[in-house]
Amino acid sequence: MLRNIKFLNGSNAVPPTVIQPSRGLLSLKLGELWRYRELLYFLTWRDVKIRYKQAVLGFLWAFIQPFLKMVVFSVVFGGLAKMDSEGFPYPIFLYAGLLPWQFFADAVNRSGQSIVSEANLITKVYFPRIIMPVASVGAALVDFGISFGILIAMMFYFQLSPSLSILMVLPLVLITILAVLGVGILVSALNTAYRDFRYALPFLVQIWMFLTPVIYSVKIIPENWRWLILLNPMAGIVDAYRSAILGKPFAWGNLGISLGIATIMFLIGLAYFRKTERYFADVV
Repeated sequence: MLRNIKFLNGSNAVPPTVIQPSRGLLSLKLGELWRYRELLYFLTWRDVKIRYKQAVLGFLWAFIQPFLKMVVFSVVFGGLAKMDSEGFPYPIFLYAGLLPWQFFADAVNRSGQSIVSEANLITKVYFPRIIMPVASVGAALVDFGISFGILIAMMFYFQLSPSLSILMVLPLVLITILAVLGVGILVSALNTAYRDFRYALPFLVQIWMFLTPVIYSVKIIPENWRWLILLNPMAGIVDAYRSAILGKPFAWGNLGISLGIATIMFLIGLAYFRKTERYFADVV
């Protein structure tokens, strides 16, 4: 029928095109991240600048915050509680675990708020929505790189020479990003529909830290119960960071479990994000 419709100038009418969302993970169009890489870079760098804008100390806060945490935890848990540090000085043992955890916590908190905080942008222009939580992770990664400088200085102070195992930090960062994106993408979508997550997320992340061997060694947990903590993907990841930085043996099995769980979480996050993405502009 549509082919027989004529315009006033005698040309045939073009049949209407119906746009429907595709199904499956491919509907996220992950390849568009590369096409919109300049936007991704802009949003990442903007988040970094906004965080330290009009701050007297500026980027020094990326050094000060983890350093002060390390000092306080060292006094409380290392000095008073006498936590086992597997034969290493407790401050650097703590910081080696605190560094990846701080990256994870900051990235999850930022990405969880990313969709809601960019409501004006989302409702006015099209771009892959997944760019928002990914850009938040990129901003947290900048802080991680800055804070890594404190670790190098501490290793010299405690006369610890880095071994070749420190090169494992690079693949561990990628695994951490996978875990962060799994949680961050899921929470960003949940926070769009249920604003309670905005208030609950910082509290949940704080509880999560105590369920992760950041201030203590995974070895203090009885072997019969150790499998339970390994359900937390950050447990194996944090322990692997310590192995890479301090040169202690890797628990490859624990890291493999963490990688598997992080991958599952990433796929779940992507699936839920795909399911709810089409409604963001309506409810944000």
